[in-house]
Amino acid sequence: MELKVQPLQIKAGKYKVVLNTEDARELGVHAGDRVQLKDHSYLTAIVETGDMIPAGTVGVYQECCEKLGKVCPLTIKLVPTSRPNSVGFIKKMMDRQKLTQEEIYQIIQDMVRENLTEIELAAFVTTSYIHGMTSDEVEWLTRAMIDTGEKIEFDTHPIMDKHSIGGVPGNKISLLVVPIVAANGLLIPKTSSRAITGAAGTADLMEVLAPVEFTAEEIKTITEKVGGVITWGGATNIAPADDRLIRAEYPLSIDPRSQLLASIMAKKGAVGADCVVIDIPTGIGTKVPTMDEGKKLARDLIELGERLGMKVECAMTYGASPVGRTVGPALEVREALKVLETMQGPNSLIEKSTGLAGILLEMGGAAARDHGKELAMETLRSGKALNKLKEIIEAQGGNPNVTHTDINPGEHRAELAAPADGYVIEFNNKRIVEIARLAGAPTDDGAGVWINKKKGEIVKRGEPLITIFADKGWKLTNAIKNAESDYPIIVEGMLLERVQSVRVI
Repeated sequence: MELKVQPLQIKAGKYKVVLNTEDARELGVHAGDRVQLKDHSYLTAIVETGDMIPAGTVGVYQECCEKLGKVCPLTIKLVPTSRPNSVGFIKKMMDRQKLTQEEIYQIIQDMVRENLTEIELAAFVTTSYIHGMTSDEVEWLTRAMIDTGEKIEFDTHPIMDKHSIGGVPGNKISLLVVPIVAANGLLIPKTSSRAITGAAGTADLMEVLAPVEFTAEEIKTITEKVGGVITWGGATNIAPADDRLIRAEYPLSIDPRSQLLASIMAKKGAVGADCVVIDIPTGIGTKVPTMDEGKKLARDLIELGERLGMKVECAMTYGASPVGRTVGPALEVREALKVLETMQGPNSLIEKSTGLAGILLEMGGAAARDHGKELAMETLRSGKALNKLKEIIEAQGGNPNVTHTDINPGEHRAELAAPADGYVIEFNNKRIVEIARLAGAPTDDGAGVWINKKKGEIVKRGEPLITIFADKGWKLTNAIKNAESDYPIIVEGMLLERVQSVRVI
């Protein structure tokens, strides 16, 4: 069928076209089917249907237009075509049948090429969540995610890396770990994520100090020059399937174990990591609520690392309250810089950062067994870590002379006061993140939460429990109202809720 082309100046995220319902019926296709664009046999597009496009016309999204050429053709021929084989392999998973390495590779390749619909992707992640995958399948999934994207190959080894499972607000430790490790002569190309549901990802933090969007080749060059980088992995084509999987998982609020493992290790494999330390925060409100679950995850990560030729060690850390006292981009950066400059700051931040950096120093041969933390602490105390971070900031295009006093939180602020005297006995991480996001984090650098009182500390009635910062006044209003409606911190003896009779007299 030959149809007039109507370019749509909209990005769909996939190769898509829109057909009028009558034209779709005549062509014999339905929403979710595929058509080939004749004379462009390499281009297969997913069909949408509706009456927004007049009969005799095909709406062509921006990605398709760009693939067809600088200027979309005036007319184009559409021919129905079959679904990719990977759809059948997903159905095979749904029937509890095991996949081959080639079948898993085909699924991931079609995922990266945007050949799968949202429903097909959702079927893949849901089936993985319900049925799981074998150790072989997880290895093949990881290798496929590495091989369908860019890879960085260093001439010098070992290459070090770290990762946190996440789920703990204020986890700013990469700003300390990376320069500590690099200052001791080891290479650590840290590609990080932006916040998805949190208040600040590591890339959001580093962007307060320097640009974070670099190509894989640029990451290699900077790492070889100064020993480390802290960049946004999404700006590269490293393990691109991971972004597609996250996109499918987010609306379902699921995180299949197989894809969690593959996501972590694919990114490490793609940057050529030899030694990896993985932070597994545990405790109430975290992704891994118990030590037993944490140990099982650690064993799975270590085994997968061995299969991929990587040495992996895992650190179980306390995750039931934020790391340090700050949550939000500028606040966290200010706190981390102050520690680097003065060694003054929360013990939780210093201990966790030097503990994890110490493991990497031992794994990389820079420190003897059981002496890594001691070397990490000395590197921090001596100012070598600060000097190395300045080198990294400058290499990434930032101001190396920035200090913690130059980093200012949002100009609008409000305090949440303690309703009673007592001790802080409970902390709700998710509520702290929710409040910080309502205040504008991570989009607004200055937005976030300063935690005045942490678990176990004494508080007097009327004293601030948290201080909320925002760049915009209306966001601060929303955040403080939300905080007052459901306190994120429980003080011993405070009234939690008043329950009244509903009887009518």
